[in-house]
Amino acid sequence: MKRNSSTTAAQRYALVTGGSRGIGRAVCLRLAAMGIPVLINYRSNEEAARQTLAEASALVPGCELLPFDVANAEAAEAAIAQWQEAHPDAYVDVLVNNAGIRDDNLMVFMQDEQWHRVVNTTLDGFFTVTRRLLKDMLVHRHGRIVNMASLSGLKGMPGQTNYSAAKGALISATKALAQEVAARGVTANAVAPGFIATDMTADLNADELKKLVPARRFGTPDEVAALVAFLASDDAAYITVQVISINGGLYA
Repeated sequence: MKRNSSTTAAQRYALVTGGSRGIGRAVCLRLAAMGIPVLINYRSNEEAARQTLAEASALVPGCELLPFDVANAEAAEAAIAQWQEAHPDAYVDVLVNNAGIRDDNLMVFMQDEQWHRVVNTTLDGFFTVTRRLLKDMLVHRHGRIVNMASLSGLKGMPGQTNYSAAKGALISATKALAQEVAARGVTANAVAPGFIATDMTADLNADELKKLVPARRFGTPDEVAALVAFLASDDAAYITVQVISINGGLYA
């Protein structure tokens, strides 16, 4: 999906939730480098979001910030609706549902809030944002949806029943949605990273965990972003209903 900055190209946008840092930031910059104007969603870190915006805008004109909490359905709906009203001739045809949080604990000690915050951000956020943008993709008969899953969603990780449940459900939702929309030129795939060097994994024992990975290292956000960018491209038009692991050989 290589695009230039022509008027026609500028009518198509990408939205990356949780786009200010880590994998989300890397995805924003990859998509911008492909010539796709990016809407950079963030919840609270405006400084990081503005830095990502500056870097993306240097690659393609038309990038914007779109702040809202994906776990707050009312706020998310309102923010997207406002953007759509301000851009009547544009639509989002690349959606990367990347927003997610960890709040680890053994289930016996897990609090209700820990469960619901993690599940709501990943799963409800996917539902709210995707449903709002899906109609335009179907009308235009073109769309790319990439959902950020996890190794935890494939195998389950102790201490992460909430995160594993959310990511596992996201994988199943991706497969179901992809079959619903395939005939209209819309693809939906999930990317399942293993251990990636980001703020989210900064509290983990990297030296010990690297011993579990055949590649003997953590992945980088740019490596994940490269996969997402391919799935967002026209070269991936016949790839859908897939869950693609990127984990250095860590078998699920």
